[in-house]
Amino acid sequence: MTPVKSYSTMTRFQCSEYLHVPKNLGLNSAKSRIKSFFQLGSDHGQLLTTNHIENSWTRTYATMPEKIPEDDPISNMLVDSFGRQHTYLRISLTERCNLRCQYCMPAEGVELTPGSKVMSQNEIVRLASLFVHSGVNKIRLTGGEPSIRKDIEEICSQLSNLRGLKTLAMTTNGLTLARKLPKLKECGLNLLNISLDTLVPAKFEFMTRRKGHERVMESIHTAVDLGYNPVKVNCVVMRGFNDDEICDFVELTKEKPINVRFIEFMPFDGNVWNVKKLVSYAEMLDIVVRVNVIQGLKEFKITQQKLPRILQLRLLADGNLKVCLFGPSEVSLRDPIREGADDNELRQIIGAAVKRKKGSHAGMFDIAKTPNRPMIHIGG
Repeated sequence: MTPVKSYSTMTRFQCSEYLHVPKNLGLNSAKSRIKSFFQLGSDHGQLLTTNHIENSWTRTYATMPEKIPEDDPISNMLVDSFGRQHTYLRISLTERCNLRCQYCMPAEGVELTPGSKVMSQNEIVRLASLFVHSGVNKIRLTGGEPSIRKDIEEICSQLSNLRGLKTLAMTTNGLTLARKLPKLKECGLNLLNISLDTLVPAKFEFMTRRKGHERVMESIHTAVDLGYNPVKVNCVVMRGFNDDEICDFVELTKEKPINVRFIEFMPFDGNVWNVKKLVSYAEMLDIVVRVNVIQGLKEFKITQQKLPRILQLRLLADGNLKVCLFGPSEVSLRDPIREGADDNELRQIIGAAVKRKKGSHAGMFDIAKTPNRPMIHIGG
């Protein structure tokens, strides 16, 4: 693999069912034991070495691309200039949300795209079909809050029936999910991430500027009861807010098929990012290991997050294609559709955008200085 120098952003690790760690095992030995179970993911699908156990931001490695026939224009549509094949598409269904999370939306709110300019169900399915027929095998529905879209069930049903799609996932805040989830599962939703940054109701209300902690917990339990395995819980860790709850989140995984995914706090427009709020993944790992060793808890596991050879593309609610989460470049697919573009014309636009994708993203501090949309616009 060819080394690519960059800072690691959007890093995460996840805790799930258990790896045996003897009670009297020292801290260094405990770290050594779990190295083989630990990998780190970035939004660019890069594989990070276990040296990151000690140093969170050193260098990343680009994955080797799958071999794509040079004479296959449909497959080549999703291959960038570095030979990387894209098989993962995130689709934002709406910019609207029933929470106001501080790291996602400015306190004063954001100007939302008018409803007439948000992609329709037919436009979403048409574009998704183009991507799937060109090699995408995983689609994740995001927002805003995707579950508040009135046609969410129909969208899931149509997408899950696309030939070649293996995974239909959704990232949700879980606020209204419990009552909708049985039907969504029937419609083909087979992977679920529920965002929850604190287990303390008062802190939840402070962070989200809304009530609803009990309803989110109900959605997590409903997902478990419906057989989602694992149920993934996304937790953005911020110093001075919820870094003291890391081990409490790990406890969630003891009795039920829950994976907690700890995510570093990242800079986006309007979320008042500050490096002092950042808790690196190496520090999170150290907390988990240290507390378990000191308290004599015998078992815990930090899972190996296997990184397939993929990179993500994002289709925003307004129909813009964003090939890099941290890059400002976007291209509209909605406008060509509404102007009568056929599928071949859309493929050319998509292929050109993917070919312009850079080899790696900038460092965290450079990202903080780069103009970008608020996360509510981009899609979580």
